[in-house]
Amino acid sequence: MLKRIVTIQDISCFGKCSLTVALPILSAMGLETAVIPTAVLSTHTGGFSGYTFRDLTSDIPEITKHWDSLKLHFDGIYTGYLGSIEQVKIVADFFDTFKRADTTIVVDPVMGDAGKLYAGFTPDFAQEMKQLCSKADVIAPNMTEVSYLLDVPYTECYDEAYIHDMLKRLTGLGCRIAIITGVRYGDGLHGAVAYDSETDIFCSSFQPHIDQPMHGTGDVFSSVLSGAISKGASLQQALDTAVNFTVRTIQETVPDKDTYWYGVSFEPCLGSLAEECKRF
Repeated sequence: MLKRIVTIQDISCFGKCSLTVALPILSAMGLETAVIPTAVLSTHTGGFSGYTFRDLTSDIPEITKHWDSLKLHFDGIYTGYLGSIEQVKIVADFFDTFKRADTTIVVDPVMGDAGKLYAGFTPDFAQEMKQLCSKADVIAPNMTEVSYLLDVPYTECYDEAYIHDMLKRLTGLGCRIAIITGVRYGDGLHGAVAYDSETDIFCSSFQPHIDQPMHGTGDVFSSVLSGAISKGASLQQALDTAVNFTVRTIQETVPDKDTYWYGVSFEPCLGSLAEECKRF
């Protein structure tokens, strides 16, 4: 029987991010994938102008109520971009409704990058995101999001000891496992570092840095990470799978410069991901 995961985030009808990335990746990994779209956009917001936007916040409680009446069970719950404090609170209620002993909740606390919050987000939103993280089993912020979750200054100058300290402090929010993404120690490598507070073990995964920013790589990483964990992979396996797949999608995209601004070419890499996930 297939493991079942639900992912809660927005969907852009064109452009590779959020649900447009998560659904095909999770399905390719061999997971029965349910979705709750929090908003529908004609395109994603990075590089496009004039896009349409429809807020679906009011639909989420009704979906939750219907699913609860069906007694649905999820092995994994994975959240990405949530657009408002109200949505964060509603998703927290969803966790309370569907969390079981064998359900793993992964929160990607999408709020900002490069030291700044994304447009429309405020420090109050970050405070609410802390509460959502406290209900998760696994959280996966980048360094900007770490700074807002822990109320520490943003920095791009750090060493392994600093990252380990931040990871321990992140688990203090209430999650068992914290993962910091986009870690670079200045050695030409780029990857992610994780800490399991239950076992007191750190693990990491790195690949050579590719100096070409591309849209949607964070969504790709979080989707693979969530899928691997939901399928029963170890934390090290999940990290390696997510980092390595993300790098492969970037390498696949590098020859086609026209696609950089709207997403990575993950589709040609799905076959190898599906094969890799058969060992979990």
